[in-house]
Amino acid sequence: KAVDSGLTVLITGETGTGKELVAKAIHFNSPRKDKPWRDLNCGVLPKELLPSELFGHRRGAFTGAHENRPGLFEEAKGGTVILDEIGEMPQDAQVQLLRVLQERKVRRIGEHQSHDVDVRVIAITNRDLEAEVASGRFREDLYYRLNQFRIDVPPLRQRKDDIPPLAEHFLRQACQQQGKEVEGFAPDVFDMLSSYSWPGNIRELENEIYRAVALVEEGLKLQTYHFSPEVTQGESLIQEMMP
Repeated sequence: KAVDSGLTVLITGETGTGKELVAKAIHFNSPRKDKPWRDLNCGVLPKELLPSELFGHRRGAFTGAHENRPGLFEEAKGGTVILDEIGEMPQDAQVQLLRVLQERKVRRIGEHQSHDVDVRVIAITNRDLEAEVASGRFREDLYYRLNQFRIDVPPLRQRKDDIPPLAEHFLRQACQQQGKEVEGFAPDVFDMLSSYSWPGNIRELENEIYRAVALVEEGLKLQTYHFSPEVTQGESLIQEMMP
């Protein structure tokens, strides 16, 4: 439904749940799939550089601006802009982003002329934006503008049925990367993986599979003892409780 709606999407969820993959899946299955897409982590760039990265700048607009440069919104014209960690965006940039979403126009730093932009925005956050709004750290009007179509990605501990196919997927990737043949999983491995709470979510599961593949002997199956103590602890407790 999000793919077909064309609405601005807000994707929320804990770190490591795969929010970025959801955002890319929306773009690459939408009518904009053949148009450019650009993504930016709002928490990585210094706040002084973020407006230039998003909206572009004119030559001489500030020290180091040696040429005219379009921002992400112009580069993604007709396509999609994915804004990761939107909750980290400074207030000044929030004001400018709100103007772009309202007017569908962008003005480069140092210019007086606005440029039309036709882009879809997908925002991602692991923060509680409603709490950020209540505290005054995030603009309420921008929050409601972004929150046209919200997707909450649940943590892996609430998606136990996803663990086996994800594990199989990461096993294939790990074997290809490490140039190793592994015969799959021993029968009790999935029970162990399902009993663990996965605080690091899908990213932690991926790391565990890659580590296990590095430890297993060529041509054998992954066993419970190939996984880290954090994951196998739950398995040990289950075995102790069994008669």
